[in-house]
Amino acid sequence: MAAALRIATRGSQLALTQAGTVADLLGDAELVEVSSHGEPGDKSRFVRAVEQALLDGRADVGVHSAKDLPGVEVEGLEIAAVPPREDPADAWIGAGTSLADAPEGARVGTVSLRRRAQLLAARPDLRVLDLNGNVDTRLRKLADGEYDAIILAAAGLRRLGREGEIGFRVPVDRMVPAAGQGALALQVRADDEETAAAVRAIGDEVAFAELRAERACFTRLEADCSTPIGVFAQASPERLRIGAFVGLPDGAEWIHDELDADPADPEEAGRELARRLLGAGAAELLARAAEQGA
Repeated sequence: MAAALRIATRGSQLALTQAGTVADLLGDAELVEVSSHGEPGDKSRFVRAVEQALLDGRADVGVHSAKDLPGVEVEGLEIAAVPPREDPADAWIGAGTSLADAPEGARVGTVSLRRRAQLLAARPDLRVLDLNGNVDTRLRKLADGEYDAIILAAAGLRRLGREGEIGFRVPVDRMVPAAGQGALALQVRADDEETAAAVRAIGDEVAFAELRAERACFTRLEADCSTPIGVFAQASPERLRIGAFVGLPDGAEWIHDELDADPADPEEAGRELARRLLGAGAAELLARAAEQGA
């Protein structure tokens, strides 16, 4: 009898919930909690800790929120599959029923430059304030009156059974999600074909195609998790539609583009969109965004 697959995960409530979902899908798996060291709020340290557990042989599968993964994969590891994608949209929690309806000058909490840029592009009157901590901490700060509203990923709230807290979903054409938002990336060692086959059996090809397109655009733009870029793809057997937003953190300037492409080559769709954005001045805009975000 084959040994149970070991799934590496960080120890937060959301990470454990996500890894538990994957374990249930695999049917015979156990969770391996990993610890990390670094600055609070530095998501990259969690990614590195999970990846190190795979490279060390302490785990067979790594479960990541796909939006937290760097564009360039670590040598010796690969994304083998993506389970069915959860809601990719951003969620507004607090006063208001739409972006247009939000109170004048509302204090909105987010640490994301992508969200900040798109909020201020739509509503320059909003006061966008930094917001750190896990989901519980962020919701508590809202309840304590430190903010009038906060923005979180709808997927995380839904996975935690807290979708009832959502005031409204921000439509993806009003706030382009982060590349991979709502998707889980299942990472394995590149030479472990047996585990890769088990992981692919629970994967969703449409969700994987969307992620590949989004990551290809994100990587071609030389972006990282702190860059004010949103990329979102929707795939079907007939077509793949992908759009992106690149902007300044203060919302003063931005570029938006989208295209339809062949779903058989999602990476090329992402690269083509990136080429168009670069042709429209995205590199210069991102250089200025880096200065603003410093």
